[in-house]
Amino acid sequence: MTTSATTDRWIANDRDRTWSSPDQDDAALNFHRSLTGYAPTALIALPELAAELGVAAVFAKDESTRQGLPAFKALGASWAVHRALEASQADPGAEVVTATDGNHGRAVARFAREADRPARIFVPAGGIHPSAVAAIRGEGAEVVELEANYDQTVAAAADYAAANAGVLVQDTAWDGYEEVPGWIVEGYSTLFHEIDSQLAAAGHHAPDLICVPTGVGSLLQAALAHYRRSGSNPERGSTAGPGTQAGRADHTAVVSVETEAAACMGPSLRAGHPVTVKTGQTIMSGLNCGTPSSVAWPLVRDGLDAAVTVSDSAAVEAAHRLAELGVAAGPCGAASLAGVREAIGGAEKEDRRRHLGVDASSVIVLTVTEGSDANPVPEV
Repeated sequence: MTTSATTDRWIANDRDRTWSSPDQDDAALNFHRSLTGYAPTALIALPELAAELGVAAVFAKDESTRQGLPAFKALGASWAVHRALEASQADPGAEVVTATDGNHGRAVARFAREADRPARIFVPAGGIHPSAVAAIRGEGAEVVELEANYDQTVAAAADYAAANAGVLVQDTAWDGYEEVPGWIVEGYSTLFHEIDSQLAAAGHHAPDLICVPTGVGSLLQAALAHYRRSGSNPERGSTAGPGTQAGRADHTAVVSVETEAAACMGPSLRAGHPVTVKTGQTIMSGLNCGTPSSVAWPLVRDGLDAAVTVSDSAAVEAAHRLAELGVAAGPCGAASLAGVREAIGGAEKEDRRRHLGVDASSVIVLTVTEGSDANPVPEV
């Protein structure tokens, strides 16, 4: 089913509060810790934003320096390339293949190169900033630009890999292709382990609200898998670290943030099943995805609290505000701030805050998924 992108800015989800996600092991986290140069990215306190939003604390998880790359995608790509090459037993000269509308392609190219494998990256022509295309080529990858939207580009990459014995490392799932996207999600879990540890070190409990910029939903899936685990959230007000006491899988409110050019999560929640929307043009190129990942959808349906949609202008304004506070966010990363403003501000803020459980004592985390080096921010 294909629809037009939603114009609704807020769609609440009455999730099943008795549902919890399966427990996860620490294999991906331990793998990342073994990588040369690994270090947790910064969790930056933003008291000015806390005052503006009327909450106790706001933190930005700054992914602009993840493993020498300007985005969180390095976490999923590194683990998935490692697992896919290990599992495929492909010819040593086999290409690592993916499609991208943002930072995923560069991350796959980087870790393919580190594994001494060639990489072929498919991109929608004009769909990502020229500097991002140049960065992918700078990793030694072959770039294939197609006159197609993101979903069509993904299909072309999959077809090429199948026809040429390539190793497909794609960050969206469909029927019959779910194992590799699952590894990518496992890789992203490291980000949320870091957040919990960093908040605990700063004397805070797990977040009351976390806003996640969302394309196909892989990072969102990782957030839901982490914060909906039984016992994953210490009780509100506790400063105990994650896993040190019994908690509730309903404590942290999780909100997806999408561009209005490709907002598919809200319509999917409303329909009760995944829907595909017609995508448009947006500065938030990494979010310009019109179809939810099939493996993400069950967690979105059962665990998401709300889906919000933001405009390009709202993302650009948020990026400039974050820059004033010392966080160099690209438009996709800044969407987290634009999204939290939409979620708990405006004329309906009392009802929305009540739905999310946000009040003056709340701790909010913005997942700033990319730096401005990944996708330059235009002037306001």
